Amino acid sequence: MLAGVMTLGVLGLFALPTIVGATADPGAIPRAGDLGLGTATLSELIRSIISLILGFLGVIAVLIILWAGFIWMTAGGEPDKVDKAKKMIYAGITGLVIIFSAYAISQFVFANLATFTGAEIGQ
Repeated sequence: MLAGVMTLGVLGLFALPTIVGATADPGAIPRAGDLGLGTATLSELIRSIISLILGFLGVIAVLIILWAGFIWMTAGGEPDKVDKAKKMIYAGITGLVIIFSAYAISQFVFANLATFTGAEIGQ
């Protein structure tokens, strides 16, 4: 519970300027063209969304591993806590392997999509 609250708090601090639309000039309102939304192709948009989601999941997996390390370090030799921490570390590493694999597969698919379909796709 505490880990979840801390994670949301830290991620919220990094995401807050984006959420509220903070710009260098407080009077400026960003337009879609300024954000790059008007020029991105559908494949570029999907690729960036997939990368964003997988990046977020990667951060969560690393936080799980760090939390498990904290549990292990504070276990005080209690076998139950050490086993719980080991299971969390294995789960975090497995998650990272799955996330890296998903990222590699998605990049491969998008890189070769033009070859498979014969269409022009932005890189």
